[in-house]
Amino acid sequence: MGNKNKTISFRVNEDAFETLRDIAEERDISLSAVFRDYVDTLVAHDGQVRVVPEAELDGMGESGESFPPKIEVPKSFVREHERLELEADHLREQLEEHKRYVNYLREQLEDGDEEVIQLEDLDGEPDEPSFRLG
Repeated sequence: MGNKNKTISFRVNEDAFETLRDIAEERDISLSAVFRDYVDTLVAHDGQVRVVPEAELDGMGESGESFPPKIEVPKSFVREHERLELEADHLREQLEEHKRYVNYLREQLEDGDEEVIQLEDLDGEPDEPSFRLG
């Protein structure tokens, strides 16, 4: 139905933790975001991610190989994606509203405390005179 986030936990030694925290501070993001970025990159490149020192990273551009790979996405694609996300959110809201209304109707049906008057009961007693409109 939906794409739910999962939590991954693992242990690192104190030095690695401090290094990761420094990376997060350099990039002005949370430590969790560092891991999310890494995992997103790992998944996007089918596990073909390698750690490269910055000194080597600068030299890679000269050989034609760039890391991390850069892809230019047309603005129209981004806008369409955003529009579809908004539309999906709107449809989810409508679905929730519909579910609430269906639940309300079910409760009304189950309550059934309302007095039901049969049409036969509206007819008078047999000895009362009846009138005909016409």
